[in-house]
Amino acid sequence: MVDIRPFRALRPKKDLAKAVAAPPYDVLDSSEARTLVASNPHSFLHVTKSEVDLPEGTHLYSDQVYAQARQNLANMIDEGVLAFDQNETFYVYRQRMDGREQTGIVAGTSVAEYNEGIIKKHEKTRQGKEDDRTRHILETGANTGPVFMTYRASTAIDEIVDNVCAAEPDVDFVADDQIAHTIWVIKDESKVNALQSAFEKVPALYIADGHHRSASAARVAQIKRDQNLAHTGDEPYNYFMSVIFPDSQLRILDYNRLVKDLNGLSPEDFLTKLGAEFEVEKIQKARPAEKYEFTMFLGDQWYRLRLKNAVDTTDPVASLDVSILQDRVLAPILGIGDPRLDERMDFVGGIRGMDELERRVKDGMAVAFAVFPASMDELLNIADASEIMPPKSTWFEPKLRSGLIIRTIE
Repeated sequence: MVDIRPFRALRPKKDLAKAVAAPPYDVLDSSEARTLVASNPHSFLHVTKSEVDLPEGTHLYSDQVYAQARQNLANMIDEGVLAFDQNETFYVYRQRMDGREQTGIVAGTSVAEYNEGIIKKHEKTRQGKEDDRTRHILETGANTGPVFMTYRASTAIDEIVDNVCAAEPDVDFVADDQIAHTIWVIKDESKVNALQSAFEKVPALYIADGHHRSASAARVAQIKRDQNLAHTGDEPYNYFMSVIFPDSQLRILDYNRLVKDLNGLSPEDFLTKLGAEFEVEKIQKARPAEKYEFTMFLGDQWYRLRLKNAVDTTDPVASLDVSILQDRVLAPILGIGDPRLDERMDFVGGIRGMDELERRVKDGMAVAFAVFPASMDELLNIADASEIMPPKSTWFEPKLRSGLIIRTIE
């Protein structure tokens, strides 16, 4: 059983929705965020990346940053940029990119179910990022960015969503990156009840993107619970905002690897060592075409690497392409022990394409590897087995915009 709750959202005025909507806080650095807000006083980055309103060089985790986020959110409410809806409800959020659509339910999801494993994880979190988002939620009193979740598709839920989307949307715009964002507010209470009932038949939810936001929401709930002698379990802080998509609509992109040096090897010696595990051939620039195939940029030349030996597919983690690259190349040949911590390594989301890998190598990295993306079935099966995927295994596009729907926890 999955417990989702309607809520009374804080949302931008319709004519300001496009201006307010902002990329997630963790896909931009401070300088990129400053550039975006320079000509846009309404951008929600003023809340999620509030250092943009403080002197350059301000520490990202300083008291001033959180205080500024709280003040900026209050200002947006006071100035009428954001306003609360009248009723608790669910929202439908559709994104369209390159002709492909994904449509999800915006709802409060249960901290208790996160703690019990009904909401399933596939990544580890880092303490520093958890601390940051925990404090951000506590200081602003809100879930300012949604967690991206999925579930095994349900015909019953699809039918309700399709019925909602037959009506005129409440918000509809195309962002500067040409991704369309459309929102419906569910005004019919019977549809709200029907969605809650339909999700009660869903056995589990899966975090696709937003492990740190989820973990931070759980920490906030524990803090609030400890402070509230009259705690019942129904308080808003016991839930956190998610957008929940059927797995059938989602696509995982590749998450590619770069390494700064060849671990003391010459390019020739490196290629020789690769030849023990892979068939290596020169090619024109290309993405991997199938599982257990990699493409590599080294010394101004692209190569295709095809694994010579069979893979044990009974281990859902070890048989991932990112695991094979780590276990057969990055660790034994290039000396990358922990890709999460090794400063010789960097990652590039597949949305940036092969040109970005080539550019980074020409700018000083030694070698780039393009990886065939994991499938949704692989992600769900690993989460079902309570296993953890290697870091930077999945890249989802399009990204959910922050600021279109905000959920307060008080």
